[in-house]
Amino acid sequence: MLPSADPSQVDSTAHIIQVALTPVFLLSGIATLLNVFSTRHARIADQVEKLADRIAERPGDQARLRDLRRRSLALDVAVVIAALGGVAICGAVLTLFLGTLRDAAVASLLFSLFGAAIVCTLASLTAFAVEMMLASRTVRSEVAERQDEEGERSR
Repeated sequence: MLPSADPSQVDSTAHIIQVALTPVFLLSGIATLLNVFSTRHARIADQVEKLADRIAERPGDQARLRDLRRRSLALDVAVVIAALGGVAICGAVLTLFLGTLRDAAVASLLFSLFGAAIVCTLASLTAFAVEMMLASRTVRSEVAERQDEEGERSR
């Protein structure tokens, strides 16, 4: 016969698992953000490679490379900050488990780690927004340049 489990112990264990899983969902979101950032980096790298092959053909190529460099730096910041947010989330989960095992009052540490994860995620989203604004400005200027070229050819 199996020993019967204390219902309060089962409830307590279930609650600990539920609380520990909540930050994991944020960690999944951060991983998705990192995937988006990585894809954007790859697109920038492709554009830089394409421009490097024809660097002297058009006068705007140097300016375009500078814009791509700024976008790349903004994405670097977003990646580092998002990764720090992920580290903070992992620290929060670890703190939850260790705090439960040691019956220690870890609320302030847990609050700090989870708060740091939220702040890092917000900061990485801000850096990503900056990169997106740089990208859209570059696209608009390139479209205007092409329209000007077409206008000159049609005259």
